[in-house]
Amino acid sequence: MNCPVKLTGINIDCSCSVKIVFITEVPPVRFINLLPLEEKDKGGGVISNIMKKIAVEKTVGMMLCHDITQIIPGKFKGRAFKKGHIIRKEDVEKLLELGKEQIYIWEPKAGEIHEDEAALRMARAVAGENIEYDEPKEGKSTLKSKEKGLLKINSELLHQINSIKDISIASLPQNFIVDRGQRLAGLRIIPLTTKEENLTQLEDLCQKKGKVFEIKKYKKLKAALITTGNEIYKKRIQDKFGPVMRNKLEFFNAQYLGQTFCPDDIEEIKEKILYYRQQEADLIILTGGMSVDPDDLTPGAIRESGAKVVTYGAPVQPGNMFMMAYLGATVLMGVPGCAMYYRTTILDVVLPRIFIGEILNKEDFIKMGEGGFCLNCEVCRYPQCFFCR
Repeated sequence: MNCPVKLTGINIDCSCSVKIVFITEVPPVRFINLLPLEEKDKGGGVISNIMKKIAVEKTVGMMLCHDITQIIPGKFKGRAFKKGHIIRKEDVEKLLELGKEQIYIWEPKAGEIHEDEAALRMARAVAGENIEYDEPKEGKSTLKSKEKGLLKINSELLHQINSIKDISIASLPQNFIVDRGQRLAGLRIIPLTTKEENLTQLEDLCQKKGKVFEIKKYKKLKAALITTGNEIYKKRIQDKFGPVMRNKLEFFNAQYLGQTFCPDDIEEIKEKILYYRQQEADLIILTGGMSVDPDDLTPGAIRESGAKVVTYGAPVQPGNMFMMAYLGATVLMGVPGCAMYYRTTILDVVLPRIFIGEILNKEDFIKMGEGGFCLNCEVCRYPQCFFCR
């Protein structure tokens, strides 16, 4: 027999093997929202949906309207049953073990959007360049990076969106270094359903103000290294900066123009800066001579080159004596000695932003003060930490 029957909002063909169960003896009950509601909310949100509460033993053949989660402490948290699953006889015992003695069957109401559809609409609205999103699980959609690069967030827009009723978006922090496939954010609504107007408000904001999240890919920059100091120039000691700096530049696949050694002489250092600029260097890193000692001349040479200084000194440890300037389009960085010793310093925070082509100003460095105190963990986990966040 072929007789389409509408069951809890879903058309099912009787010619299939699914058992159709009609419930007439159980009256509709209002679904109780476990979150506290203000007086003004009592007519809105999920509480206004009509739900059928049915003993789990009587739900064989019925379709779940949302994912059911299983939690095994310390071992597993995930989806035990997927939305749309047809409950089988053998599922009943498992559902009881999960504490589901009764199942709520959702009856769609005009103007209400289910959590899965809501998660997808949210993802489409906020995901920008080089970001993809997956199928909702347990009502949540996850944004992922399609490229190696830096996560950029419209923080003000994210704040506005999270202020909308029922909306929840949790993300990694601004300027987070990511690889391809990195999870970036989780999106969901808090209740099982939300009003259409809440999602429309979110979508309208993104239409007017742009995407919330994007991944900026690293650019192929030309980079040079100038190492100063009489002790290295005269070969009294071995250069330790070069290998460290080259290793950091290799991460970004930079085109390396070479390393030059200079004595403690402002004119000679300035001459080498101008030389590499003529070689169309996008980035010139200067090491050595960055302390406050009178014979440390690198900051003076950077100024003498005609560069516009953005900062000399930053509220970041390690990295207090860091200097950055722009000589036209060329970035000059004066890197203090800490970068030779510590695995992570201010240089590791600034380099990714330079390699995506971001133009930094003094305010960017001032903001680094909150979170700028590195704990020098025995095992460094940067960027999976608070440093310069």
